[in-house]
Amino acid sequence: MTNNKASRLLAAYLYLGASGVIAQQQTTWGQCGGIGYSGPTSCTSGTSCSTLNSYYAQCIPATGIITSTRTTLASTSATTTTSASRTTSATSIPPPSSGVRFAGINIAGFDFSCSTDGTCNVSGAYPPLKNYDGANNYPDGVGQMQHFVKDDGFNIFRLPVSWQYLVNANLGGTLDATNLGYYDQLVQGCLATGAYCIIDIHNYARWNGKIIGQGGPTNAQFTSLWTQIATKYASEPRIWFGTMNEPHDVNITTWAGTVQAVVTAIRNAGATSQYISLPGTDYQSAGQIISDGGAAALSAIKNPDGSTTNLIFDVHKYLDSDNSGTNSICVTDNVDSAFAPLATWLRTNKRQAILTETGGGNTPSCEQYMCQQIQYLNQNSDVYMGYVGWAAGSFDPGYPLAETPVQASSGAWTDQPLVSMCLAR
Repeated sequence: MTNNKASRLLAAYLYLGASGVIAQQQTTWGQCGGIGYSGPTSCTSGTSCSTLNSYYAQCIPATGIITSTRTTLASTSATTTTSASRTTSATSIPPPSSGVRFAGINIAGFDFSCSTDGTCNVSGAYPPLKNYDGANNYPDGVGQMQHFVKDDGFNIFRLPVSWQYLVNANLGGTLDATNLGYYDQLVQGCLATGAYCIIDIHNYARWNGKIIGQGGPTNAQFTSLWTQIATKYASEPRIWFGTMNEPHDVNITTWAGTVQAVVTAIRNAGATSQYISLPGTDYQSAGQIISDGGAAALSAIKNPDGSTTNLIFDVHKYLDSDNSGTNSICVTDNVDSAFAPLATWLRTNKRQAILTETGGGNTPSCEQYMCQQIQYLNQNSDVYMGYVGWAAGSFDPGYPLAETPVQASSGAWTDQPLVSMCLAR
């Protein structure tokens, strides 16, 4: 995985891959404003610069302009209760009769403004909550999940959020009641569908440029975050603790020690049986987890009882030429280079993995290679638990790499081609 992934995460309705300055005008879907932005602010003909939040404005076609009324969250915070709370949710969706157990999509938005150095602006989040902050013009992430479950057979969703957002930028602090309340609306919406819900801390093993447990935040500060999250959701069996998104450029042995501390903290908080992700380095690349030492280091992580039950290797893999997930043309199905070797390792070591990020453009090449990749995972479901596409939620459906469905005025949803052809079941 390369640093190009940051271009997928800057803000809602993102499209930087093809943006550029042409006669001092920004192209369709390109950035045209926001705090710290110094590029062109005039959009090409037929588009208008629409402000999404204080950190991001984008050139959106006239037929798709969305005006944001988001207000900055108050800087004051309140301590949340530490008692476990049982959520009211639907019955679990039965697993499929064949193929991988889990299939789903990332519902992004709470992670927007995060960069690969772990810098995330709280006010840059663009939550996929239809009535967020009292408005009624935000992306309907809950409605999307309901559609995906009903019409596509999905049974898992990954819900990215920044560490900064959950604690209102207070490193080592308690979960912010207001911000957690918003994020929990998405979690509860997910649980209500009967699906599994991955809580994903989208910080690249960092806080504002510094690596957790390696000169940056301490393991104690990171485990404090997870202890609070695990305490809140300890009695909910369909919560999946995602640990961390895409660590990179870390000492893998030291990082494995950090992940071990998180696993121990989650289990000791009362979440004794839920799935926990084990993410390696190199942006969790499925093609590098063996060669970079991640598989060996992470395999030593244990539950407090000494078992490895429900500790799952968490990998990512895109299909474009540089594995960045920023190009709409795909060149590989990743089978020979990544998934076949990893499957052999997993069988030999009696472990399992889940692919929590994969994606490509809605183009013939990506449809071909993605379908082949998913077919291989389904054929090797003894070691691969499932896949989660990147991404829907607050990504605009017009963004070439989006997996966001489009809702008609009648309420009916239409999927992106890559979803309907390859990811849906």
